[in-house]
Amino acid sequence: MLTILASTLLFVGCNNDDDVSTPPTDMDEMATEVASKTYDLAAVADPDISGTATFITYDNDSTVVNLKLDNTPNGGMHPAHIHFNTAAEGGDIALSLTTVNGDTGESSTNITTLDDGTAITYDGLLEFDGYINVHLSADDLGTLVAQGDIGQNELTAESKTYALGSVDVEDIEGTATFTKRVNGEALAVIELSNTPEDGMHPGHIHMNTAVEGGDIAFTFNPVNGATGISKTNVAGLDDDTAFGYDDVITYDGYINIHLSADELGTLVAQGDIGQNELTTDSKTYALGSVAVEDIEGTATFTKRVNGEALVVIELSNTPEDGMHPGHIHRNTAAEGGDIAFTFNPVNGATGISASNLASLDDDTAFGYDDVLAYDGYINIHLSADELGTLVAQGDIGQNELTGESKEYELASVSNASIFGIVNFAERVNGETLVTIDLEGTTDGDDHPAHIHMGNVANAPGAIIVSLGSVDGGSGSLQTNVTALNGLDGLANTGDAIDYAGMVAIDGYINVHLSIDELATLIAQGDVGANADDDEEDDDEDAVNFDVTNTGTSAYVFDGGGLSAASNPNISLERGKTYTFTVNASGHPFFIKTTQGNTNANAYNDGVTNNGEQTGTVSFTVPMNAPDTLFYNCQFHSSMTGQFNITG
Repeated sequence: MLTILASTLLFVGCNNDDDVSTPPTDMDEMATEVASKTYDLAAVADPDISGTATFITYDNDSTVVNLKLDNTPNGGMHPAHIHFNTAAEGGDIALSLTTVNGDTGESSTNITTLDDGTAITYDGLLEFDGYINVHLSADDLGTLVAQGDIGQNELTAESKTYALGSVDVEDIEGTATFTKRVNGEALAVIELSNTPEDGMHPGHIHMNTAVEGGDIAFTFNPVNGATGISKTNVAGLDDDTAFGYDDVITYDGYINIHLSADELGTLVAQGDIGQNELTTDSKTYALGSVAVEDIEGTATFTKRVNGEALVVIELSNTPEDGMHPGHIHRNTAAEGGDIAFTFNPVNGATGISASNLASLDDDTAFGYDDVLAYDGYINIHLSADELGTLVAQGDIGQNELTGESKEYELASVSNASIFGIVNFAERVNGETLVTIDLEGTTDGDDHPAHIHMGNVANAPGAIIVSLGSVDGGSGSLQTNVTALNGLDGLANTGDAIDYAGMVAIDGYINVHLSIDELATLIAQGDVGANADDDEEDDDEDAVNFDVTNTGTSAYVFDGGGLSAASNPNISLERGKTYTFTVNASGHPFFIKTTQGNTNANAYNDGVTNNGEQTGTVSFTVPMNAPDTLFYNCQFHSSMTGQFNITG
């Protein structure tokens, strides 16, 4: 234990900011240290000057405050004080400490009373609502060289940091960190990058999530543009409701940082906090183009701490002045269904919509976990006045496609110009999406289609699955298959059938000229167990390319007759399967109809895992594939090449 002379303690108790006391040598009575507490003094104006303040109590009931700073300039004399309140709030001087000697960086003060004569003890200091300032000089008190909260305002090791993303000013972003104090309050430090030197940016905690919006609940000290920093003590909301650290981390709120007091409508940074904080759990669903060919994108659901979800829809090629309503519907897109949830419209200028998902439109609770299991799909419409025109669509939840699929050829029958493919695709719930794509059909015609029992060679067979009608204008049909639904009286009508059953089905497909001319077939082909063995042989003989990258300049191909080939043009044969084993993190590999970066114009017919960056992209080239396709990195236009489709 430390021992000192009582006479030393009495001598140092002068509390004079203009003197640095030197202990006398005639020490006649020893005192023993009983307890001590050390607080950090952080650098302020000079990043090299920092240190500690140590409070010590002795067995003779005396208390000493020792300041120790590193890197103070020789010859400097640095006044020091204990102030009321927190450093973030500021407050009057409560106790003047002995001036810090720049030569040693030290000062020592015997404490008995505050400057106003109020008695203060060691225990009182540990409970004190205050902070310490150390100034550059008596003539420059406005410049602080070190500062630190003490007593009940001391910061604990418990803190929480929230991200603040850029909004209206692209490069401004940062964090808001809340650190718990001993008294349960919090120090809020906002740190932003790229703020303008002369800016002063007001900030607030608002009620609700950022995408919902809400009233101001708490006001921060403005962010100083020169430093990008704001420090605020959090003890109560603006309406004086008690509000500390534990309240922050469970709060239903978000933070807005504004461009200026005169431009509150312009946000420079924003982020959800408390129970609205985003977790790392997220799920992205593809939204394919429908009536407008180039509009497509994704819907990403990200889980919040409270189990709700932030939904961000991102579409490419939306018109600048467009506002596109969006909804979650019940059932699959192939079946159709009523609206279950309404998104905020997609802004055509940005292609983005952000919505909070906590309940369905009928107020049924509905969060992130519900989405993953939901029997639903998303529609994005052209406008509020043209809801019948869809610009993007995609299945979600249990209806999502797994990537497992099987494709079969449909040969021409009565009309040599009409032919195509049928694809069986597996859903997460085990059901099957059946997609027919025909070439050569005529706009305005409808062509009924069915799966029949048996095979083409032994036709006719009884209908076991009714698929609906192919639209002549698009040549397409999509049907969700969950059960056999053939003619009345068929023994197995109504029996459930999953994807495994569909790809093993004893059947063939007929596509008819019209409902009135069922006897005239326009396309036909075996499926399931009756498909040609040649198709399976093609899968077994699939050509594989290993795809890596050289920085952001090129994809590098090995295999399939290539060796370390940079951005080669490659010939692919219709009907054959090719795999691309991609190991190019940060460079999503897309097969596309148009050359250029971004994920727009993706070609997905026969493609599994389009856009993979560390995995396998499989491509069974459809018989109706265009003569030219392209591969592209989503982000780097220099990473590209051409597929020449033959056969």
